[in-house]
Amino acid sequence: MRILFIGTVQFSKDALLKLIELKANVVGVITKDKSSFNSDFADLKSICDVKKIDCICVDKINDPKVLDFSQAKRPDIIFCFGWSALLAESFLTLAPMGVVGYHPALLPKNRGRHPLIWALALGLKETGSTFFFMDKGADSGDILSQRKIPVSLRDNAATLYQKMTRTALLQIKEFLPALQKGRYTRIKQDHARANSWRKRQETDGQIDWRMSSRVVYNLVRALTKPYPGAYFLYKGKKIIVWDVQEVKLNDQENIEPGKVLSTNYKRKILVKTGDKAVCLKKSPFLSGLKKGDYL
Repeated sequence: MRILFIGTVQFSKDALLKLIELKANVVGVITKDKSSFNSDFADLKSICDVKKIDCICVDKINDPKVLDFSQAKRPDIIFCFGWSALLAESFLTLAPMGVVGYHPALLPKNRGRHPLIWALALGLKETGSTFFFMDKGADSGDILSQRKIPVSLRDNAATLYQKMTRTALLQIKEFLPALQKGRYTRIKQDHARANSWRKRQETDGQIDWRMSSRVVYNLVRALTKPYPGAYFLYKGKKIIVWDVQEVKLNDQENIEPGKVLSTNYKRKILVKTGDKAVCLKKSPFLSGLKKGDYL
């Protein structure tokens, strides 16, 4: 089975290495040499150089030269794991077995953009890992393989990314032989159960201290590394917050959200939220803060 591989993020790299480990016949790789869009961008070209796999770095996946490269590889199937653009119909119909895509959610639920971020920001207790056959829609094709992933309150973007990757690599090991033997099942999605998450805007990452402490906590853990971080504005400057802890207070119902309650609470800054409080690490940008100031 001849595989054409498309990807440009850390998960793409891990999946490609897994395929190589499983001795899959990867005949070509389409990737990028850099990305200002993907915060988890990873270099696939160096792997291809070492393993002597033909590779092309592109900006636009549906460019005619990319299609020419792909057709020349005569793939039986295409794996598209980690590419933030829909494929043209010419790509979808290029390989006899179609294109297998990946979405870290329990399809048909939670299609669309930034599924790991939204799962954490919304405080979901469960998400998923889904490989599916791509069609003209967004994350709407038949399911090849799906597994549930529990989300704990302690998970953040980094730990959930790791969980997702571990689960997905096990799935690849399971379904690759089925594809090679032609003994796989396609499960149609129930579109009536589907919803679609929108593209995250920069302002979605701004902390409003009127939020509850749990909402602030969820937002921060959703956007921590490898993502760009949640933030708040202080004296016109954007202050990035990578980690916060919720703090339960007694008799603080009459304190306004955003008020600094302490600048030395367990060596951190304690800030009132809409219901309780959170503490955040000290920063050079906040060095002049005093108890009673407002963020």
